[in-house]
Amino acid sequence: MSTPIKNTCFFTATILLSICLNIANASEIIHITPSQIKTLGIATAPIVANQNASSQHLPGEIVVPVDQARLISAPQSGLIDQMFVATGQRVKQGQALAHLSSPDLVALQRDHLQALSQHRLAQQSLNRDAELYKDGIIAERRYLSTQSTHAEVNALLAQRRQALKLSGMSSQAIKSLETHGNYTNGITLSAPIDGMVLEQMVTAGQRVDSAMPIYRIAKLSPLWLEMRVPSQLLNGMQVGMRVSVSNTEASGKVIAIVPNVNKLDQTALVRILITNGTSALAPGQLVEAEIAQPINQKSSSFSISKRAIVQINDAKHSNQTLVFVQTKKGFEARSIKVLNNNGNQAFISGDFIGNEHLVVSGTAALKAKMQGIGGDE
Repeated sequence: MSTPIKNTCFFTATILLSICLNIANASEIIHITPSQIKTLGIATAPIVANQNASSQHLPGEIVVPVDQARLISAPQSGLIDQMFVATGQRVKQGQALAHLSSPDLVALQRDHLQALSQHRLAQQSLNRDAELYKDGIIAERRYLSTQSTHAEVNALLAQRRQALKLSGMSSQAIKSLETHGNYTNGITLSAPIDGMVLEQMVTAGQRVDSAMPIYRIAKLSPLWLEMRVPSQLLNGMQVGMRVSVSNTEASGKVIAIVPNVNKLDQTALVRILITNGTSALAPGQLVEAEIAQPINQKSSSFSISKRAIVQINDAKHSNQTLVFVQTKKGFEARSIKVLNNNGNQAFISGDFIGNEHLVVSGTAALKAKMQGIGGDE
């Protein structure tokens, strides 16, 4: 029973010796015949380029950039008695949107005029006491008291004027009130920016409370495309990569890759700024988009079987991690960098195109040839 085993070992050693004589040391190419491959049990498996977002059509939602949207709310409680624009209309900055009649506004104007009257009286008292104190007629204590009263009234007037501004009254209307005492019983709400009315929340004749939303207006160019990208597809994605929206002429570039993965679905938010073809898109629209891979850029990582990885540490190959790539001449030793491990698979980087076949069985025999075991180099 021992004779066949010895003969097999001798036959294998003879093959290894003959292979060693064909090694091209300079290029690390191991020349080997098909029959020798079969005898040594050498098997190969294809390398797999890791999928990334640039090779996928990914879903996303069109949204308005946060700095391009405005919510117009009721500054006071009252009655919407007129509406001048509706959903879908384009508006210019300063354009009238609606008119709000408000009894609360009348009360604010009355309080403002009262504060203005007190301020004028306090100013007269301050001017008079300043002259009297200068002539030594009144004590310093009285003069300081008058100054304090004037400061308090001045602060009250500023507070009442600010309340009118917050209520929606324009500076011109406030000036008219102060000069002529002309009351206004309503406020005209105007557009704060150029844009389109995306939503109308109330109708004419409806009573509203303070801060109740009335319109939502937004500038619709440029737009954002927000995609939830699976974490395993983020490899190789970079800010600045070009993006095209499927079935449209819309395109843009990646402006943010949020470094936070959702623990429920293992996705990360990628935001794209769409600058071209925005007229074909609308906020809330669900689309598919493709991230363009840069020209001539190879995949940055690959997936291979762990059995293909070989460690060599000798005088000629100092602590190298490599794989054997099948070529027309035989097998070529190629250095790699292991990025990660997942079960029986390893993720690596190296000089690969993506169509190579790697040795996954019989690596020990090829490693021996590189180290000159079994015969002279």
